[in-house]
Amino acid sequence: MRLYLLALNPTDSVTEGFLPAAARLGPDVTLLTDQPDAHRAAYPDHPGVEVLPCDVRDFRAVITRISTHHRPAAVFTNSDHLQTQAALAAQYFGLPGKDWRATLRCKDKGEMRRRLATAGVDTVWSAEITEPADLTGPPVADAPYPCVLKPREGVASEDVVLVENPADLVAHGKEILARRPGATLVVEEYLPGELYTLETLGDGRVRHVLGGFHTEVSPLPYFIEQRMTFVPAHTEPVVAQVLAQLDALGVGFGACHTEFVVHEGRARVIEVNYRAIGDQCDLLLAELLDLPLFEHILRAHLGEPLPADLESRRVGAARLEYPCADRAGTLVAAPEPTELHVDGVHLTYRPLRRVGERHELYRTNRDYLGVLRATGTGQEAVDRAVAEFVAAHRWEIQP
Repeated sequence: MRLYLLALNPTDSVTEGFLPAAARLGPDVTLLTDQPDAHRAAYPDHPGVEVLPCDVRDFRAVITRISTHHRPAAVFTNSDHLQTQAALAAQYFGLPGKDWRATLRCKDKGEMRRRLATAGVDTVWSAEITEPADLTGPPVADAPYPCVLKPREGVASEDVVLVENPADLVAHGKEILARRPGATLVVEEYLPGELYTLETLGDGRVRHVLGGFHTEVSPLPYFIEQRMTFVPAHTEPVVAQVLAQLDALGVGFGACHTEFVVHEGRARVIEVNYRAIGDQCDLLLAELLDLPLFEHILRAHLGEPLPADLESRRVGAARLEYPCADRAGTLVAAPEPTELHVDGVHLTYRPLRRVGERHELYRTNRDYLGVLRATGTGQEAVDRAVAEFVAAHRWEIQP
């Protein structure tokens, strides 16, 4: 039994989540990547993982690499960029997997809006920009400002910005297109409301709702996620609205991380990441729910049914805090990796940037300096422990 795992950069989800889970489940693991050296260096604790070079962005290369190697039992990825490739490869080999049409709808934000509108579940004004001339042309002539400008297939708030007027759109649009030659941008209506997530897991037969998070972002015009607070259960009407939108997109198999806003009782999808939630939220979720979350995700791709009582194991409170760079420069002071218990709260801090490294200011999740995970039995105690940890430590950046 061999599991093929597709990946780009090494991530916490792979190193701390899926590879240990695969070791517990027992299949041989072959990791296909276009960065084999980085992955080999990242897995000293997983010597049995076979790492092979492959142009994983090309589904044809993935299929060829697998068909000329060992017979697959599953093809899986937790990368935003590789969901369609993995889905097509799984379908080619007759294996359980996501519908490639659904993965494409989720990745392509323009297609997602068209699909939701066609299905009659939500209509959001949206237009696509392929060249600077479009920024002043017919595609945006009736744009309802303020609007959100973002890459059609982007992730991690990269180049996502609120534009207040046509001049703002032209300035930001030209800047992004210059840095992303050949990219397509989406301009869409700004959806007001509180930002949340819904985390789901299905096997094609049942779909479990694992709860979600309340997300706090940086001051506009940017949308950097700075804080996530666990929400054990959204209201039934909100969950029903979000699931209806996922159904319209064809989402139901495996893990899915959906971002949405709630305004005056109406839930509207911002984007659908057809994978497990990242930025260490998945690690926190597994700890908080006391679930073998990563094993469940892999079992679904291996064709095994999910337990019927998955939703009954929610417990406790949790929060993630992301200390974030506010300027370009060199990080000269930051906390070391930390694990401690304070007044019944379990705190885990992991640095994401090494002291001595210099970075530009990206205005995305790439500005994270570290991540603080906190779990406990009450939200007040969790919030207090997080605030005290942040106050007691410093992150210093020098030009």
